[in-house]
Amino acid sequence: MSMLEVKDINVYYGSIHAIKGISFSVNEGEIISLIGANGAGKTTVLHTISGLLTSTTGQITFMDHNLMKIPAHKMVTLGLAHVPEGRHVFTRMTVKENLEMGGYTLPKEEIEPLMEEVYSHFPRLKERESQIAGTLSGGEQQMLAMGRALMSKPRLLMLDEPSMGLSPILVDEIFSIIHSLNEAGTTILLVEQNAQMALSIADRGYVLETGKIVLSADADELLHNDMVRKAYLGG
Repeated sequence: MSMLEVKDINVYYGSIHAIKGISFSVNEGEIISLIGANGAGKTTVLHTISGLLTSTTGQITFMDHNLMKIPAHKMVTLGLAHVPEGRHVFTRMTVKENLEMGGYTLPKEEIEPLMEEVYSHFPRLKERESQIAGTLSGGEQQMLAMGRALMSKPRLLMLDEPSMGLSPILVDEIFSIIHSLNEAGTTILLVEQNAQMALSIADRGYVLETGKIVLSADADELLHNDMVRKAYLGG
């Protein structure tokens, strides 16, 4: 059953046609990867789903809700969380305060137990809970951005370039956490330039080029596709 259904969306930046009739779906329990080069439209797709950008056509449906009629700031109450490219943590707040902000829609009594659950996925955040977020390393800020999103108890977690700027060891750690979050029940839509890593944990993938989906298949099939290997996997 489709949790998220995107049908025929078209998005413009002024006169530039950035997204050209894209359609795809995300089923409950899946990890779906959107891969493609810089400028292919991956981030634009996530921003459109989140209501930060507007499609001139089509429909976006999440859990039977028409997202094109819902303001961006209300998406989180539906169970949709978006971790943007660049993390965007609250740099002057502590780790704990950032996480508390992530749970702002929840009853107060749910905050502490949920925070402990987040710490179970990200033990390093527990060690640094009183530290100012702006002083964390890039990898720790990525963990905090993901943890803050999890504080809203999302059914679908959208991640935009979670590996950007991280060392190979931290990339492995972040992707291991993404996989464990999915195994714990969170559906994930992953935008990622590191196609090898993204497809290695995904169920299915979509390849974007200049605002269009040019290929879609099971992740393992894409990993062994000649076009994908040459363009994105260095093979």
